[in-house]
Amino acid sequence: MTSRLPKTAGIYLITPQMDDTARLRSVIGSLLRQPPALLQYRHKGADQALRRQQALALLTLCREAGVPLVINDDWNLAREIGADGVHLGASDADPATVRAELGTGALIGVSCYGDFDRAEAMAGLDVDYLAFGAVFASPTKPLADKAPLTLFQQARLLGKPTVAIGGITPDNSRQLRDAGADFIAVISGVFDAPDPAQALAAYHHAFSKVSP
Repeated sequence: MTSRLPKTAGIYLITPQMDDTARLRSVIGSLLRQPPALLQYRHKGADQALRRQQALALLTLCREAGVPLVINDDWNLAREIGADGVHLGASDADPATVRAELGTGALIGVSCYGDFDRAEAMAGLDVDYLAFGAVFASPTKPLADKAPLTLFQQARLLGKPTVAIGGITPDNSRQLRDAGADFIAVISGVFDAPDPAQALAAYHHAFSKVSP
């Protein structure tokens, strides 16, 4: 199976690290009215109880909106709450092990940074997308190495959907569309904006592979 993603292109929205669950639920609920292709729950600083509480709250919203919920790093939490999948970095569990634990229906995405050799190795496993970044300077990960845009054309040979992440704006998202990225992942560009809903609409409009 090439990929379990329900959409072939679009906006991959990643949550900010917000401790206030009620506020997080409210913001995400409003954004899901113009649904992204995927939502990833990411909160590196939260304890397990808060992560579980927030992930469950988002899962309810995602089910209502028909948007898959992916959990960052924590495949055990994804399994526990019945989320749609997990996103794994290089320091996380092996994707083959996670696939065996979560089963054939789960979405599994992997970070490949700027490393085509890693992408090639990951593509040989049963994963659903390859993420590359930071493609531009990123306020979320300011020290991240840059991933050249040429990676997206190279990755077409691997037969897996690609995700671009890092410093993406509505203006530069067109470069990624033209380079061959299937999805663009955004955090601060939406959540640090004065009007997150308006910001998300601008991404939808600019990355014209998707209609909000």
